Amino acid sequence: MKIRLAKTADSAAMLAIYNMGIEDRIATLESSVKDAVYMNEWMEAHQGRYAVLVAEVEDQIVGWASLNPYSHRCAYSGVADLSVYISRSHRGKGIGTALLKELDEVARSHQFYKIVLFTFPHNEPGQSLYHKAGYRKVGIFEKQGILDGQYIDIMAMEKLL
Repeated sequence: MKIRLAKTADSAAMLAIYNMGIEDRIATLESSVKDAVYMNEWMEAHQGRYAVLVAEVEDQIVGWASLNPYSHRCAYSGVADLSVYISRSHRGKGIGTALLKELDEVARSHQFYKIVLFTFPHNEPGQSLYHKAGYRKVGIFEKQGILDGQYIDIMAMEKLL
């Protein structure tokens, strides 16, 4: 497995993996799949500090992780929000662990001191990954969003770098 910074040419593979996460209803409150225009704009916004890493196995992108802005307020400039998406066929194979380990180093090099994430309380495989990577549960936001017409609780987690 190889972990590297994402390139614009990776956006189609990343989009396919992201759409798997949307369709599976395990990782995001987004309810409709995204298109290439969305992903290209997203990639443009993720340059510099807000890095994106991809995981490759046999020259195929099988997962990605990103540092995202947590808040526009300068008081939170050292805090990043985390996204991690792994292709269905590669979940549970250590891809997320490898991405998170490398992303910690990238975050430190970009002067982040904390990473936060928001996950579904029922996403036990995700929580296991995050706990193993050193994240702790902060709390639950009740009825934080709506997905498929149902209120969804969201768990907040954090890691101090």
